Amino acid sequence: MLILDSKDNRFDSIFDAILHRSGVAPAGVENTVRSVIDKVITSGDRALVEYTNRFDKVDIKGRIRVKEADINKALAGISKADIKLLELSAERIETFHSHQKKESWSYMEDGIRLGQRATPLDRAGIYVPGGKAAYPSTVLMNAVPARVAGVGEIVMTTPPSPKTDINPHVLASAKIAGVDKIYRLGGAQAIAAMAYGTRSVPKVDKIVGPGNVYVATAKRMVFGRVDIDMIAGPSEILVISDGTGEASWIAADLLGQAEHDELASSILITTSESMAKAVKREVYAQLEGLKRETIATSSITAYGMIIVVKTLAEAARISNRIAPEHLELFVEEPDKLARKIKHAGAIFMGRYTPEAMGDYLAGPNHTLPTGGTARFSSPLGVYDFIKYSSIIEFSEKSLKVLGPKAGRFATIEGLEAHAKSIDQRIKD
Repeated sequence: MLILDSKDNRFDSIFDAILHRSGVAPAGVENTVRSVIDKVITSGDRALVEYTNRFDKVDIKGRIRVKEADINKALAGISKADIKLLELSAERIETFHSHQKKESWSYMEDGIRLGQRATPLDRAGIYVPGGKAAYPSTVLMNAVPARVAGVGEIVMTTPPSPKTDINPHVLASAKIAGVDKIYRLGGAQAIAAMAYGTRSVPKVDKIVGPGNVYVATAKRMVFGRVDIDMIAGPSEILVISDGTGEASWIAADLLGQAEHDELASSILITTSESMAKAVKREVYAQLEGLKRETIATSSITAYGMIIVVKTLAEAARISNRIAPEHLELFVEEPDKLARKIKHAGAIFMGRYTPEAMGDYLAGPNHTLPTGGTARFSSPLGVYDFIKYSSIIEFSEKSLKVLGPKAGRFATIEGLEAHAKSIDQRIKD
């Protein structure tokens, strides 16, 4: 894990390599994903069965959809304590997201009624990854806001495992969150099925949820046919330290992201050189014995970094340049520093707010913009599952006042029929 002064002449090149670590999909991914999507379009369920056999080593013929009995069996096999924990998480997520719900509105202006109508989506699709770990938290973070928004039907896909089929905690979370239909599907084929529909899988209006490079590429390719939330990249955390507090806590937070993925990025910016050295020592000490030590070591070695700066103001400027997914303000006065932060997916205030709390029980969504996209995008929320229609109504009097002006505007643009559609009403 490199310790680098922000004034070092190597800073920009090393810094940019970390920021752009996931900008381009490996060669061949797009062609592979395109062929998967095309086959799902033409062959439907048959393609889904074939690809699940090939990639997940599971035969889902005749059982693409998870039955209610399977869900109930999963629930029965989970401890009451775990069920209560999942319910607590869902409750806290719902409480936070209920504040985001927007109502329709309108106002009157000289005989003109203008407004906006908020309408929830008819059907949303949630992709829940499998593979290296099970993610019941992803189910809750995606499904609960959709339910709060009033989505008509919530569909979920998640890849099956040869050993355990679908993780019981994932199924339990889906039940608690109000998911209507669950399918044993992963990868690009799951995205294609939700985007285009098959005999078993209904077409959705929007697809949300993280996934690997094949899932991300598929989401990019079906955008326009359906809406998507974002193209999620590898996880990332940035911690800003003023030199106070425990180095071991910071190291633990950095490793909490590093264990996600070999491409995950863990960065510390500190005004204290002694803290920088202490955190580096702690990172390598805590790496030993981690269950995901190999993954975390690869991440820390390739994309871990400690930056030493002169002031917290400089730290904030670098942070805004990164626009991190997770930002911890591990400082004495987090509110003061937060005023300098413009771009971040989620901001964790103070030393007693580890990022992991945001993953599970805080309430705000953990589906966050990555790869610098926090400069222009937001966390997943209720607003992602609601669309808006403009409401426009003119009275006869108000049309006579503004109509001639609008007609002149149409004439300026050379659109004669536009102008006549207004003039005809005024003349009559």
